[in-house]
Amino acid sequence: MNLLFLGNIDSPLIEIIRSFGEDVITTTLVVTPYYLAEHHIDFIISYGYPHIISEDVIKKMHGKAINLHISYLPWNRGSDPDLWSVADDTPKGVTIHYLDKGVDTGDIIAQKEVACSPEDTLGEYYDRLHRELQEMFRETWPNIKLGKVPRIKQEGEGSCHLSVDREKFVHLLTKGSDTLVKELLMKD
Repeated sequence: MNLLFLGNIDSPLIEIIRSFGEDVITTTLVVTPYYLAEHHIDFIISYGYPHIISEDVIKKMHGKAINLHISYLPWNRGSDPDLWSVADDTPKGVTIHYLDKGVDTGDIIAQKEVACSPEDTLGEYYDRLHRELQEMFRETWPNIKLGKVPRIKQEGEGSCHLSVDREKFVHLLTKGSDTLVKELLMKD
């Protein structure tokens, strides 16, 4: 299977995918239907990809395109989901979902709540989310590949954030990823 990985080309997820015997092509560039045809792509996995994937690309994949997201959807769609789950005190976790034309709105394949302590740093919480998401992928990929996974509609409005929304909290992130979660919880 020719699998297109969209995201950080140094991601540990790439080796996890390869451990299943998949041929992996990676890019951080914007992908087009022409790119898919040129590289004979059978499946797309998006993970930390900075671009919105076009509806044309999604349609061309016929349901064989998923995203891994470090939030408990429908909460914190879009940018900086780990930050917003803390700042807005919304459900915290990770989700694997099918891609659709919206931003993080596709049907859910699997999700898991992930604990966050006030004593955690934002960096520790971020790393925990990624470890949990990668492990969940490892457990579910064989069934995803075979099409033997649920398609659970997202319920409720949830929330969505753009990268510019982060500006509201930049002044609180004085220690960057070493900022304690409790410092954001006491923001009011």
